[in-house]
Amino acid sequence: MERVCFLLRVRPDRLGEYKARHREVWPEMLGALRTTGWRNYSLFLRDDGLLVGYLECDDFEASLEAMEASEVNALWQADMAPFFELPGGERPDTGLDRLEEVFHLA
Repeated sequence: MERVCFLLRVRPDRLGEYKARHREVWPEMLGALRTTGWRNYSLFLRDDGLLVGYLECDDFEASLEAMEASEVNALWQADMAPFFELPGGERPDTGLDRLEEVFHLA
């Protein structure tokens, strides 16, 4: 099992709407995440827009590839892209700044 932590940056002027959107994630998107192996997935947001994501999966690269192949992911990413500060017009799911795990207390 892999534990994955990543960073993104939400535009500070869009924080309220970003949080509201995540109270009502599309059922099809939730299903795609589960089907492609994302488990124990959480997002944490700081007031300045720093977003920290955490998830567990068997193989993160395989899970990303499976999400890439899902139609709902493309729609969700396009809908959510305006909320993020991303260099070079990347999509949120390709602009993840993955952190290295250096310690885990089991």
